Amino acid sequence: MPRPRKPASPFRYFNSSPEVIRLVVMMYVRFPLSLRNVEGLLFERGIDICHETVRHWWNRFGQLFAADIRRQRVSRMRGFRQWRWHLDEMYVKLNGEMVYLWRAVDHEGEILESYITKTRDKEVALTFMRKALKRHDSPEKFTTDGLRSYRAAMNELGNAEKQEIGRWANNRVENNHLAFRRRARAMLRFRRMKTLQKFASVHANVHNHFNQERHLVARQTYRKRCSAALAEWQNLSA
Repeated sequence: MPRPRKPASPFRYFNSSPEVIRLVVMMYVRFPLSLRNVEGLLFERGIDICHETVRHWWNRFGQLFAADIRRQRVSRMRGFRQWRWHLDEMYVKLNGEMVYLWRAVDHEGEILESYITKTRDKEVALTFMRKALKRHDSPEKFTTDGLRSYRAAMNELGNAEKQEIGRWANNRVENNHLAFRRRARAMLRFRRMKTLQKFASVHANVHNHFNQERHLVARQTYRKRCSAALAEWQNLSA
């Protein structure tokens, strides 16, 4: 009986080691650094790469790493319905024009879904919510702002009784926007919807992976969680 063939390594055509590639992608996506910032920081540590290499690696491996993280976390959380979702949309500049980044965040600050659109009407809200529900099942409650598109979409989905609207009730997702805003500011601007959608999705999964709720745990516990997150990162796409 023939042996099953091992899947080909995604790093097989690259001269650099997988550890260096993972480090470069993590630094660029996780921290508010430009391509040349990452190049300079790595040069101080004896790693000589061009900023265009940083761009190529993040485009090549960012979605691959994000998919691995999302697959693991979704499988662990599936079936846990006693949670609350916070839904909100934020403005992002695209070639000088404003577009909308829709986000679903759970009660622990986990980013569940990111979706880029040019409008924020009922059809868009419906598409966004269907994507999130298909992947993560239905929560116990939805917390939103006063945008009427949410109510119209939930009426069609049959979730209107789960919606809650409050003046400060949605602070969880409002504060969660800050990490993406800081990261986007370092990139100066986005030029295409496809690139913005890809980066928002990758950034959300990397943020989830390294978000340890530092202010809620002791330093020793936080250190253990960070070590575990880094160890898991080193095994991505291994």
